Amino acid sequence: MSTAMIDKTESGAATEEFLDRPDFARVTREVRPALPRYRNELGPFRVHRSSACKQCGRCAELCRHGVHTRPEGYRLMVRPFDYRCTGHECEKTDACCLQGCPQQALSLTVNPAFETIGDCRWTPELIASTWRMAETGQAPEPGGECEIGGSGGGFDRIRLKFAASPPEGLRREEIGTEVLLNRRNDARQRLKIDVPWYGGGMSFGSTSINTILSRARVVTAFNTLTCTGEGGYVDRLIPYADHIITQVATGLFGVREETIQRAPMVEFKYAQGAKPGLGGHLLGDKVTPPVAAMREAVVGVPLFSPFPFHSVYSIEDHQKHIDWIAHVNPKALISAKVSTPADVDMVAVGSYYAGVHIVHLDGSYGGTGAAPNIAKKNIAMPIEYGISRVHRFLVAEGIREAVTVIASGGIRNPYDIAKAIALGADGVVIGTSELIALGCIRCGNCESGCGCPRGITTTAVGYCDKIAIDWGTQRLVNLYSVWREMLVDILFRLGVESVAALRGRSDLLYHLDYEAEE
Repeated sequence: MSTAMIDKTESGAATEEFLDRPDFARVTREVRPALPRYRNELGPFRVHRSSACKQCGRCAELCRHGVHTRPEGYRLMVRPFDYRCTGHECEKTDACCLQGCPQQALSLTVNPAFETIGDCRWTPELIASTWRMAETGQAPEPGGECEIGGSGGGFDRIRLKFAASPPEGLRREEIGTEVLLNRRNDARQRLKIDVPWYGGGMSFGSTSINTILSRARVVTAFNTLTCTGEGGYVDRLIPYADHIITQVATGLFGVREETIQRAPMVEFKYAQGAKPGLGGHLLGDKVTPPVAAMREAVVGVPLFSPFPFHSVYSIEDHQKHIDWIAHVNPKALISAKVSTPADVDMVAVGSYYAGVHIVHLDGSYGGTGAAPNIAKKNIAMPIEYGISRVHRFLVAEGIREAVTVIASGGIRNPYDIAKAIALGADGVVIGTSELIALGCIRCGNCESGCGCPRGITTTAVGYCDKIAIDWGTQRLVNLYSVWREMLVDILFRLGVESVAALRGRSDLLYHLDYEAEE
């Protein structure tokens, strides 16, 4: 089927604006600069140029980070790009503009606005490093924090034990990052993704269509997956159907046989780690006409997804769900997304025997600003405990090699990915990190209709178009590319030849509560 026949608007009506636009086919893994949407993004420092400046351009010659520039044909230097400045780390090098300015016209101060963004898990430094990776496709410069947040727990207290020297014969270019999703050896497709992560569920309504399409395009380029969330399958996702997971949640919004039939994987969302036992809630001001049409609801009326599935109270009921999908789409893999209660190991085993291919563990660190803090911080088990508990139990049951365990809930960077896999996961699901790459500042206004200042989590007219699809796609391509490079480097330094070989290698981890940091 041609793109002209299937690419439609959110409400399902074809328009000339989107006809004959096979733009999805042009997406590649090529890294290209993707500048911030703002002239000077938030950064930790401010660079001041005094009136003593003679416009000699010496600062531009020295600076390796693009803080100082003079466009071709211009006589004057443009205002410094403060957000690129590495500050005091640069002062240790011979490329420091402050020391190299003949007129001593430059000075450096701390940017007080920078400290207002983020939270204890997503610190300002971690956000800035993610922005920088999305802009350049390169790992942060020395001094740019890209590994540890400020939570004081979770993955922030776990460290990797790197080898003194890698094993002889291990080469970076031969290290494998693929993950096999179907380990049951049944009649379903043997689906394999090229990187050990895929995109989590973000529904149309909770995020903008441009955000959704940017995510769909990048997973197509990197041969992985992304999830529709519980808001339904937007028609404009059809060109990317081979990489789109259809989510079936309790509200059954937008769940139709045709969307299930085109999906390589169907995910049943039984619980979300950020708000287990609470279901879903989309406020009325986010139920815009396109969202209402997709969810078959009334414009402006709040939507609720109940908890739990009122047709599922046992493993046998769960199996009926899986049989339903098998009847509609015999090739689709089945994933069960569950939170991490105290008996999550029993839930995982039961899900396997019901017939799922993927057990998706969603821990308490995840979720957007729409999830209430009382739920995020007090209900579900931290994901690092849930992973290891499920992994050990599946090993004891003798079925570990027959089921794929995917972890989510607070995965922020390649170091978190490596830690989750070493604890026992096969791969991870990401979400917030993709939004950070698109400019999110973690303000926590995701639930309101026009509250997102960056236009990421809104469907309001005039707001969602703040993100151009091509720009958003390139930012995510850059992020995925550098993440894979960083993950390969981590595996090389750990001395393992593949992501699969890292699974369950808890001996390559140490916890600061029990071992002193070397």
